[in-house]
Amino acid sequence: MTLPPQDPTSWDKGQWRAWARQHRQQRPDHSAAITAHLSQFLQDAGVQRVLAYRALPGEPDVAALAHDFELLAPRARFRPTPRLTLHPWATATEPSRFGTLQPPADAPEISLDTIDAVLLPGLAFDVWGVRLGYGGGFYDRLLPAFSGLTVGVIADSLIVPELPAEDHDCPVAWLATEDGVLRVPIAPLKETD
Repeated sequence: MTLPPQDPTSWDKGQWRAWARQHRQQRPDHSAAITAHLSQFLQDAGVQRVLAYRALPGEPDVAALAHDFELLAPRARFRPTPRLTLHPWATATEPSRFGTLQPPADAPEISLDTIDAVLLPGLAFDVWGVRLGYGGGFYDRLLPAFSGLTVGVIADSLIVPELPAEDHDCPVAWLATEDGVLRVPIAPLKETD
């Protein structure tokens, strides 16, 4: 875990995103170590079908998990309501507006209730499992209907003590880093005014 150089307790998500983007450019690629830990964790949990992601530059690449698991790739849909749809991994051949590969609009869809685990990328996570994403809210719309394993995939140096969270944010239950896969503690209740 790395702390920003100044006191970030009053930072908004935009400031955190700027810090995380800069920080992850300076760190080595830990994809192989993270994927090895994830593979063992998922096997031990009896997982077979996994919603993964096609990595953006700076994100841990989990594509090697396709050797041992049935991976699915998400497609971001913007109309009528922003949402993710799930598709076979190999169909992710079309560039998305975010700069990663996604399945085409007509790729066969797979139901969320058939998925054992969801792997979430992020710019950063906090120790409570709160994800700092890219601002689209796609995973926050997907996860309330999901009851399987949720795993944030991130370099250890991008786990921070606390990120700003909103009511719609869905913390993950596990964090996978180059040091292993760790259970996220239950966040303490915050006092309200």
